[in-house]
Amino acid sequence: MKGIKHLTEGPILRQLFLLATPIMATSFIQMAYSLTDIAWVGRLGSEAIAAVGSVGLLTWMTNSLALLNKVGAEVSVGQAIGLRDEGAAHHFSTHNLTLSLMIAFVWASLLFTFAPTIISIYELEGHIARNAVNYLRIVATAFPFVFLSATFTGIFNAAGRSRIPFTINGVGLAINMALDPLFIFVLDWKTDGAAWATWIAQASVFLLFVHQLKFKKILWEDFRFFGHLKRSYTTKIVRIGLPVALLNSLFAFVNMFLGRTASSVGGHIGLMAMTTSGQIEAITWNTSQGFSTALSAFVAQNYAARRTERVVRALKATLWMTLVFGTVCSLAFIFCGNDIFAIFVPEREAYEAGGLALRIDGYSQLFMMLEIAMQGVFYGMGRTVAPAVISISCNYLRIPLALALVSLGWGLSGIWWSISITSIVKGVLSAIWFFCIRKKAFASNNG
Repeated sequence: MKGIKHLTEGPILRQLFLLATPIMATSFIQMAYSLTDIAWVGRLGSEAIAAVGSVGLLTWMTNSLALLNKVGAEVSVGQAIGLRDEGAAHHFSTHNLTLSLMIAFVWASLLFTFAPTIISIYELEGHIARNAVNYLRIVATAFPFVFLSATFTGIFNAAGRSRIPFTINGVGLAINMALDPLFIFVLDWKTDGAAWATWIAQASVFLLFVHQLKFKKILWEDFRFFGHLKRSYTTKIVRIGLPVALLNSLFAFVNMFLGRTASSVGGHIGLMAMTTSGQIEAITWNTSQGFSTALSAFVAQNYAARRTERVVRALKATLWMTLVFGTVCSLAFIFCGNDIFAIFVPEREAYEAGGLALRIDGYSQLFMMLEIAMQGVFYGMGRTVAPAVISISCNYLRIPLALALVSLGWGLSGIWWSISITSIVKGVLSAIWFFCIRKKAFASNNG
């Protein structure tokens, strides 16, 4: 199989590190799209940040839906590679891309059509809401690029070629960073300028992926992007990817509700603090997600090849790496929350509210990283239901917990504590669940 790296042999730590580093860098690049917009739009004021932040929650939901085929590709293609079945790996790639395109067009059409109704959820002031609607409609037309690029990334990760998505997304980020100040300030397009800069960057990323597969033929000589769906392939992809997509999509719904609550309690400052602190917290989240994705690809190949001893050793190595980084991020958020937030939004009222959110989130960072690392093992084994159950139940617990704490007079800090407490619970439950089913899962695979 041309260009594909097999992960069932060789030094585990080196393979994980080489696979995880580009994935983490890619995650940071994707996060930097939002942070770049926030950094520039923040110079327009907290109201502009609130408009972009309200759409940021919908962008999060979009990325969550795209996980159906990203994770579907990482696991289905990775397991086919582990079994040395080139035909199945190619078919799974084509099926994931076809499904991704279909979902993307439906989702983008819904957001474009119902943008005013969706934005009205946050009860923003009229001029802020209008800016948010315009921003959403522009970026929604780029969502097909987002979906397909996520699936391309999953295919390359499964093939052990994670450096290619990193390079491509790096080019996209450079384009976005160059266009943001030009469109926002020089052309005076304000928040619309940030949206168009993101649109062009995402389209460029998509075209670069097409170039790698169609013209450079990195993985296969004759790669088919789209085709007729077959039930057997589609069923497996949906079975693997749907729990992950639902998990993250429902998570986004919860955050939309919490965003509305934050807006009700603290006005546009409350909404801005929640959405922007979430983007900053993504530094930790994306790092752990990079390790988790690398672990998922590694486990998918080794689990299919029945190399379970390599699965266990890879998990231990991943937990040590995330522990070190998580400790650093926790200390930074707890002791430097205001200073970090002020880099993006220099208004005093804004960075004080956002700094409090970061400090409270800091206490849960290690547990959040533990949960995400455990997800990588579950996904690689094709067992995506367990982490979905844990995450969905705990995420929805945030709603009554936040309302209860707010009613007790905790204000915005009650919302931040509901997020932090449930993150701690998710990490603990994920570890317990895995160690309870580990022997049975490995025994059935070896049998």
